[in-house]
Amino acid sequence: MIAIIDYGAGNIKSVENAVRKLGFETIITSDSEEIRNAEKVIFPGVGEASTAMNYLKQRNLDTLIPTLKQPFLGICLGQQLLCNFSEEGNTKCLGIFDLKVKEFPATDIVPHMGWNNLQAIEGKLLEGISAEDNFYFVHSYYCEVGENTTSECDYILPFSAALQKDNFYGTQFHPEKSGDVGSKILENFLKLK
Repeated sequence: MIAIIDYGAGNIKSVENAVRKLGFETIITSDSEEIRNAEKVIFPGVGEASTAMNYLKQRNLDTLIPTLKQPFLGICLGQQLLCNFSEEGNTKCLGIFDLKVKEFPATDIVPHMGWNNLQAIEGKLLEGISAEDNFYFVHSYYCEVGENTTSECDYILPFSAALQKDNFYGTQFHPEKSGDVGSKILENFLKLK
């Protein structure tokens, strides 16, 4: 069973549909036991950092998530909340990745919305992905580049398009909205041991 964390935000159904299309059963939940016992966990992300963190704290998921041992995927805001701190709402996050989340400077159109390719691609999550492939992004805040960065994207400045540390994976782009290459990312994640 694949647990999709419900924290009252949008795009959960599109993630569920994308996972089910690949042949996996899902449960949408904010229940600690269901999340702890899931084979894999996906933390989808559309929303605002401080609101999402407050929701997690109210359900003690802020203390549960860092202790999970199964493969865990954070998408967009879900990736950002795996970092130490977000400038969005001056929010202390989950601290999995030793990175800050910063607001894009207004030197170009913000939010970054649309299709972009990845650079410096590495890691199991991105197997079979090339610099020719394009992914769908929509975000005003970005994760810095650091030691856990497994791919970068360049919009206004270079940022972490994907992150990985131990069993925790993150993508700034939305695989569930990225067509066949996005399905490949989800498939790679769902096949992780």
